[in-house]
Amino acid sequence: MDKDATQQTRAVRAGVDTDTQHGAVMPPVYLTSNFNFAAFDEPRLHDYTRTSNPTREALADALTELENGAGATITATGMGAITLVLQLLNRDDLVVAPLDCYGGTFRLLNAFAERGLLRVKLVDQTDHQATADALSGARMLWVETPTNPLLRIVDLEQMRELATAAGALMAVDNTFLSPALQRPFDFGADLVVHSTTKYLNGHSDVVGGAVVAATDELAEQMKWWANTLGLTGAPFDSFLTLRGIRTLFARMAIHEQNAMTLARLLEKHAAVARVFYPGLESHPGHALAGSQQRGYGGMLSFELTGAEAAARAFLEAVQLFTLAESLGGVESLACHPATMTHAALDQVSQKAAGISPGLVRLSVGIETGEDLVRDIRTGLAAAAAA
Repeated sequence: MDKDATQQTRAVRAGVDTDTQHGAVMPPVYLTSNFNFAAFDEPRLHDYTRTSNPTREALADALTELENGAGATITATGMGAITLVLQLLNRDDLVVAPLDCYGGTFRLLNAFAERGLLRVKLVDQTDHQATADALSGARMLWVETPTNPLLRIVDLEQMRELATAAGALMAVDNTFLSPALQRPFDFGADLVVHSTTKYLNGHSDVVGGAVVAATDELAEQMKWWANTLGLTGAPFDSFLTLRGIRTLFARMAIHEQNAMTLARLLEKHAAVARVFYPGLESHPGHALAGSQQRGYGGMLSFELTGAEAAARAFLEAVQLFTLAESLGGVESLACHPATMTHAALDQVSQKAAGISPGLVRLSVGIETGEDLVRDIRTGLAAAAAA
């Protein structure tokens, strides 16, 4: 490929025109569990699909290039990707994670901690001093930016400095933005994690994950653990995700355009106490997001003044926002974090993380913006009445 090609062009061309056997424009799907040996004691590049598969490797190569990393490992789920990264830790190693991290991440870290496999500290990573204090003796700094679901923006350069001072690895969950809008390796991350289920695939029809490493050594460790634990993704799932990546940049532009429109609408409505969207000038992380991101993304959250009753009324009134977990598909989704994505947190933990009963999270799709505005107005009217 042209060495001067943009990231968008690289995404569109991912895996295209690589079939040297038949000249297929789109890469084939290798639905085989095993591969024959060329001869006795002469294994080929691939021998068993759990270990490696051409279709999965095509996806890994695309993500490595888009993130500007050294190598990628494709996993069966996003949680599989997180589990993979945690294999770098030994018993009693300390992980410092965001106070309002994704509920599945919290559940896994908490479960591992209860079994004595590691130690966990949760901290508001927008607080420099609190993060520095928490990192004393830490082995890994787990970063989400924007965070899920409150979309706090974390200074990646600052996190790198703190991690380096503590001698800790820095892993960044880049699911919310994708490499189209943020590349954590540009700011010194050691590992970048994705739930490829979300924006990378973009169509809510496949589950998967990925870990991209900054160095060859880390990449090899990730591949070894994925093979050993059996966490690697299926070939057909990889094919679908690779297909989704080709429209990633085009989709993200519409996601963001619609999200910005809705955020401005919500910010002015009397039924809304607060809007969490980094694209708004009122967001405390707006300037930082503008400096380390290429856009503000399609995720937003807002807090209704009427607490849970208002949230229920809103979610029951909207028609174009499907009540469901997950995010990043072409269709718009709405969820109630306190009872859905972050239900694993007890009420004390939810309160500490800032997750209130009136909080609603939207994954804004690529439908016509005017239709989404009309639907949101209907929901807000119901919330106000409640």
